[in-house]
Amino acid sequence: MTEILLHLLEVSFWSGVAAVGFGILFNVPKQTILSIFILGFLAGLIKFSILHHGHHIALASLAAASFVGWASIPIAHKIHHPPVVFSIPTMIPMIPGYFAYETILSLMHFVFVETDPEKRLLLIDAMFSHGFKMIYVLIGLTFGVALPLLVMNKGSIKQLRKK
Repeated sequence: MTEILLHLLEVSFWSGVAAVGFGILFNVPKQTILSIFILGFLAGLIKFSILHHGHHIALASLAAASFVGWASIPIAHKIHHPPVVFSIPTMIPMIPGYFAYETILSLMHFVFVETDPEKRLLLIDAMFSHGFKMIYVLIGLTFGVALPLLVMNKGSIKQLRKK
């Protein structure tokens, strides 16, 4: 149990570091770095915890992105920067590069390398399975981070607190 918890904390820590790295790359204000790290850490913790329990990566990505979308709004209000400053650097490390790579690699082998019909059929299966996983994760990330920002855009946090 502690081994699993330590692994989750480790990958979550590196998710936070990756989010900070992208934040620095995009030249975010210095006072937002700690918040970006914490959001990246917690998003990684949510995503990898859900994955650990055997759920699909698209669901895990949607849950983590939704958390970031909802959490970035009050943080943005408190630190006086737009929510995008917190949400975008946190989301970039969750982009499914592995599935994109495997999709293109399978496509290249299908077109240029493989001539055996049975192996070509396996490559078609790999192209579609990796490609659709990539698309579903991207849709989950997009909706997860965008919907809270669109819903909360109708009023400010101050107006919502008064209700």
